[in-house]
Amino acid sequence: MSSLTKTEAPVVQELASAPAMREPMTRREQKQAYENNKLFKRLACQVGEAVTDYNMIEDGDKVMVCLSGGKDSYTMLELLMRLRERAPINFEIVTVNLDQKQPGFPEHVLPEYLSKLDIPFHIENQDTYSIVKRLVPEGKTTYCVRDCVARFCIVWPVNLGRRKLHLGIIATTSCRRYC
Repeated sequence: MSSLTKTEAPVVQELASAPAMREPMTRREQKQAYENNKLFKRLACQVGEAVTDYNMIEDGDKVMVCLSGGKDSYTMLELLMRLRERAPINFEIVTVNLDQKQPGFPEHVLPEYLSKLDIPFHIENQDTYSIVKRLVPEGKTTYCVRDCVARFCIVWPVNLGRRKLHLGIIATTSCRRYC
């Protein structure tokens, strides 16, 4: 599965929160909705195949989803919620977010969103932002392996009794993209 583009990510969120009844759509809106639905189905199919092929989720599992607040992790959460609705097995989802204390980050958005979805969540507060700023030269935006590993090492002990960890990041989102 590849990373979502800037135009695809909001589409997945819109599909998840679309009201049942809407005003009649224009032809253009109908076409966009059709394309969005195709994208969501393709992603859901790929996630379902990966979960099945690699036995990622079993009956009774409590799956911890690390949610950064970015498009990939929101999409992963939405896909896992849909999988949970349709899967022949029962599993729970709990989300964990690492609040890295980045200046200007709206702390209220994620808890409000997860509360509306009725998804259990845990916010871990760790000031990794100032550490990364100290280690990365001024003017560079490289938040590479060091940052990924630091976040993983902070979040894993928060495991909350889960045996599996699903990071809402895609292979192309990792170091190659930012280094």
